[in-house]
Amino acid sequence: MSLLVQKRIDFYTVKAPSRDPKPPPAGQTSEGGWSLNYVSGDLFSCPEVESLAHCISEDCRMGAGIAVMFRKTFKGVDDLKKQEKKPGQCAILKRDQRFIYNLVTKKKAYQKPTYSQLKESLEDMKAHCVTNGVTRISMPRIGCGLDRLKWDKVSGILGNVFKNTNISITVYSLPEKEQTMVMKEFIRR
Repeated sequence: MSLLVQKRIDFYTVKAPSRDPKPPPAGQTSEGGWSLNYVSGDLFSCPEVESLAHCISEDCRMGAGIAVMFRKTFKGVDDLKKQEKKPGQCAILKRDQRFIYNLVTKKKAYQKPTYSQLKESLEDMKAHCVTNGVTRISMPRIGCGLDRLKWDKVSGILGNVFKNTNISITVYSLPEKEQTMVMKEFIRR
């Protein structure tokens, strides 16, 4: 899979100001403490201390798109199934120094998620992050590949969910040529 090994390029950060006038809950930073970073490159090249997140279905099929790579890299499908998570929840694997967050956004692999289910699963992930001191998460443009959600809406949801935390989220995108080749290679395996 040498195709997927990319160096970090085009790195930039978007600081999102909080619009919430209430003080943040205990254990979280004040407004503007979270950040959204963008990287062009391979998600699996992120530092090994960063947790990872992606979307799956309740049936944990993980048979298409980047979910195939998560399944092959981190294994644990049986462990995910045993958690019996429903759409709007987050199934979690612990691998070495990091957590692998599996955002359950739909019941069956062939269905499409809703923005509401994505938001609920992100809230569940955030609660785990805050409880466990996770401050760095790397992810693809969740829900925007095969699931066809719109990134402008998804990034807005990320901002609303994480605005009163000190969590830094890095979003990885493959350069277009490699992304097309990877998507063709991993569809329905």
